[in-house]
Amino acid sequence: MYHTTAMINETVNTSRHGRFLPDISLVQDDIRQLRENLANKGDGKTITIEELENALNKTEQGLQQKAEQMLSQLNNQVQTLPSAEAIQPPGFLAIESTWDLKRQTRSQPRVEMSQAYVSRDKIGGPTGGSLLPLRKGDPMQLQGITPGQQSKQNIALKAVYNPYSQHNRTVMNDNFGIQLPLIPQTKEKRPPPKPILGSTIEPLAILPKANRVDAQLAPPPITEDDARKGILSLIERGLIPPAAQLTLDPSPVKNRTVPLHDPDDRNKPPCTPEVAPTLAGVKLDLNNKAYETASETMSKMPVIPPHPQSAMSLGLSRTTSGKSRATSASSSQKAKTPATMKTYEMPLQPLKKVSSDLVLRPPPTTPASGDFKMISHRFAVQNGRIRDTSSEFLSFKQHYCLTWGSIVTILKHLEKMLNNFAVPVAFINGDRLADLAEEFELERPPGIEDLLSCIVNRDDVENVIFKPGRRFKGPNGRDIASAKIQATWKMYRERSTYLEYRRRKWAAGVIAISWIMHIKMAKVRKQLKQVRLDNLENFRRRAKKFSMSWDRIKKSKRVVIHIPSLGLNQSIRDSIHDFGIRQNTQMARLCDIRDPNVDVIFVSPVPLSEETLQYYSKLLGLKSAIDSGNVEDQAEIGERYKIIVPEAIKSFPTHRMCLSTLLKYSPDTLQRIKNLIKGREAYMMTNIPHVDDLDIANFLDVPIFAPEPEVAHLYSTKSGCQRIFASAEVETPPGDHDVYTLGLLHECLAQLVTENLMVKRWLFKLDDEFDGRGIAYCDVTEHLKCFQWALKEEKRYGDKWSKKWAQEPVFTKILSEIEDVLKSHAFPIHTKAYPTWEKFLQTFLGQGGIIEACPPSDSITTLTVDMLIEPNGATSIVCCGDQIHAESPFSCWGVSVPQSSVEPHVLNKACYSIADACKKRGIMGYFAVDFVTFIHPTTMEQKLWALDISLQYSDSLSMFHLMSFVSNGTFNSNTHVFDVPLPKQENKRRRRRLHGQEEEQPPNTNRFGVMSTRLLHTNLSVVHYSVFFQMCRAHGIGYDIKEKQGTVFTLIDSFNREKLGMVTIGDNLQGALASFARNLSVIHQEISAPNMQGDTNFSSAITDIEGILGTTIQNADDVEENDDTKPSSTKT
Repeated sequence: MYHTTAMINETVNTSRHGRFLPDISLVQDDIRQLRENLANKGDGKTITIEELENALNKTEQGLQQKAEQMLSQLNNQVQTLPSAEAIQPPGFLAIESTWDLKRQTRSQPRVEMSQAYVSRDKIGGPTGGSLLPLRKGDPMQLQGITPGQQSKQNIALKAVYNPYSQHNRTVMNDNFGIQLPLIPQTKEKRPPPKPILGSTIEPLAILPKANRVDAQLAPPPITEDDARKGILSLIERGLIPPAAQLTLDPSPVKNRTVPLHDPDDRNKPPCTPEVAPTLAGVKLDLNNKAYETASETMSKMPVIPPHPQSAMSLGLSRTTSGKSRATSASSSQKAKTPATMKTYEMPLQPLKKVSSDLVLRPPPTTPASGDFKMISHRFAVQNGRIRDTSSEFLSFKQHYCLTWGSIVTILKHLEKMLNNFAVPVAFINGDRLADLAEEFELERPPGIEDLLSCIVNRDDVENVIFKPGRRFKGPNGRDIASAKIQATWKMYRERSTYLEYRRRKWAAGVIAISWIMHIKMAKVRKQLKQVRLDNLENFRRRAKKFSMSWDRIKKSKRVVIHIPSLGLNQSIRDSIHDFGIRQNTQMARLCDIRDPNVDVIFVSPVPLSEETLQYYSKLLGLKSAIDSGNVEDQAEIGERYKIIVPEAIKSFPTHRMCLSTLLKYSPDTLQRIKNLIKGREAYMMTNIPHVDDLDIANFLDVPIFAPEPEVAHLYSTKSGCQRIFASAEVETPPGDHDVYTLGLLHECLAQLVTENLMVKRWLFKLDDEFDGRGIAYCDVTEHLKCFQWALKEEKRYGDKWSKKWAQEPVFTKILSEIEDVLKSHAFPIHTKAYPTWEKFLQTFLGQGGIIEACPPSDSITTLTVDMLIEPNGATSIVCCGDQIHAESPFSCWGVSVPQSSVEPHVLNKACYSIADACKKRGIMGYFAVDFVTFIHPTTMEQKLWALDISLQYSDSLSMFHLMSFVSNGTFNSNTHVFDVPLPKQENKRRRRRLHGQEEEQPPNTNRFGVMSTRLLHTNLSVVHYSVFFQMCRAHGIGYDIKEKQGTVFTLIDSFNREKLGMVTIGDNLQGALASFARNLSVIHQEISAPNMQGDTNFSSAITDIEGILGTTIQNADDVEENDDTKPSSTKT
């Protein structure tokens, strides 16, 4: 059966292969006929290209069709394996051969034997001429069975010999028809193992505790079992120190010398006539001829020899190549040259001689694109055309044959760019071009920068491309230039039109937005104006009701909301350093709880520390002890006062808003205050009124113990208070007010100097300023050239000098000189706010001001009187005192209470006249009046001039309330005496007074106080308040509750601690001043060092206090002399 099947297969194969022999002979006839035609036409006749192309195409098509048919038949044939029952005879040979298409012969056969292989020399050639070509890898069966079948028989035989095999019964049944019985396999049933509880492994050894404690001990030895766990386990268990240097023997890393390659090999071309054996014997023919025949071209194509181990793979590759050739042949009808022919289209040729070493190497394959990246492929593009016949380009094309489709696209873009810019020559880096082709294969087309990255001589090409006008040197340059000109002109025209349109649209938008904003702002202004009018109307309504019920309110329980807000202009607030601390100088308002019917809500403009809150709690708790004179009678009265800090302080840390504005933007604080005063009589008390006070009062629905903000601002100006003084008919310094122009300034000053030639210094005061900052001075008479002549004129006219006609010549002369005098000899007082006269004059003319004469005396005393106009119209003098000047003679630094410079009835008359004038203008609440007194040098009479009015709750008034709280004293406004109640004495038996013994004097109940809220010393910041009070106690600085004398402080700055207030109380003015100066000196010495004096105003205050002390001592001596002379004169 086996022999019959083999013969049938061989016959079928022979018949199939035989059908292709006539077809191959026909193709050979066509080639021979083409050669004869070319030879016949070579005698001078013209051979057309069309005839040559037709002949070549016809030949190529015939060859490819026949080859594809043959290979397709070979791949699709069916082979029959021999039966398993066949017995292989000894010496059976299996010969495998291949067919050479070029020579129509069979190659050397490969013989397979059953037990051993024989050499090629012992195997004969083809058996006869009738032998047909076989498909590569198709073995020719001669006799016997194949090794695979032999292996299967051996496995079956082993299964027969082993009765316990799984395949025994199947083999016996299939081959011999014997059904063997099943042999039962009995297995011993063993009981299941018992589970082992606990750990199944022994613990690993670790580093002993002694070694862990003392690292200097020798490490323990390592056993073999521990060593098998590995180095990492030994390190983790501590048996090997972590910093130990480990050496592995033998080392797992093998060192070997690195081969160094010649750098010149990098630039060698990849293909040479004789290639290395690593290229599997591939040989490329790079000889280029003008014309070659098809047979010559195909005879020079390289061939890949067969390999015994890759017969199947080679056959498959040939089949695929055949299909590709058929496809390419059908798509192109042109003859192909070696430059345009693809690698897989080249026919195979046998090598003349193949060594045995070459045969044993792996089969040849087409190199991948990355195998020769180290070899640079470069070719030239000349005049926009690629030199496709050059060896470099052909080598590049063959190297990247698998990705040539995408490279062709990039080459077209590159040629187009170089052609458009008329680049003479460019050298291309093929490897970079191939990478670029992969990158842009499925994406956007490459740009100029991408293409330039592939050019070796990029600098030269860039110089050509980016040269102006180079774009128009290429083909169709004139057309491109004309299109460019037209496009540029159209762009300019359209862009100009668009810009004009956009400008008009922008202008229309600006106009529309401006109009909309104007409408909205006008609407908002109207709403705000209406809101403010409503608030003002509500304020007047509540004030009227408040004045009607004041007699009842001041005798009943009430809540006073203290808001120490400085409602100054924004420009003034911005120029005040530490504006929040400046508003917090009136912490002594808490002492209003001295009245048992008054509860206080104090709104603090700055956050307060816990230390500060404890100090005021302890100070206010002394109320019972002060009343009884016993220190132990202290009580907690925290429910009678509340200190509240608005939450908006954190939101506006640098805006320098007044406290009323911050409270307005603090809804939580307002709601808390509203809850605290619910159902109780309450009213607000501010410092300098502000328009936001009306909003707060409207929200809380409480009256304000102050005039309207606009009224207070009007009459607090320097020009406004002059109107009140004129209405009150009090004496004021010579001067003029409401000066707004430079010409009016010169005329008024010239007229004043003419009328008051005895006044040496003239003052210029801004209408709207604060704390004596807006003042400048000029010594006019000292710098007038006509001053002596003016004195003579005044003396010459005598009593008629007050007439205008007598002063006219002097006025004209002074007016001509006054401008130069002011420019050269006028100086501002506060140089930080107004550094020069020009700056001051600009502000003076902008807001207006007054001109005022400085008192013509060397000894001047300034007084401050705090007055009260109650809502029902009652007026009273709350306190009065002499000012203490430290930083500037025009700024009040402190006050000594009560005043002792002017007779009380004279001062009271002027104060009540001013209060009546204020009452007529609707002013209500607290206000302060400043006076100046001096001895006139001509008449030697004491003069009292009214200087200024401040419609506000002053710092001196708050400190006076503190003085009244700690001393439990009262101020007599008629006699200007501050008295304290007599101390409670125990009942003692009265002794009989002996003859000649003086009667025991009653205790002195008069008290004088020196107070200030402007104490500044930067070294105080390094001392906490607790340490500061211990230091004061050590030096005897304190307050005696029983004697109602001593020193009390007010803490103003809780965090920087650089500023504080102090009041010193004594039984006489000299003692109070001396105690105040001593306290300043002690504090300065304790907190200062020779190399750290700090910034302070203690020294200037001590100097001024010493001057006041000298004056008071001299006045006391004069009084004693007068008292002594009066009795002696009486006796005489």
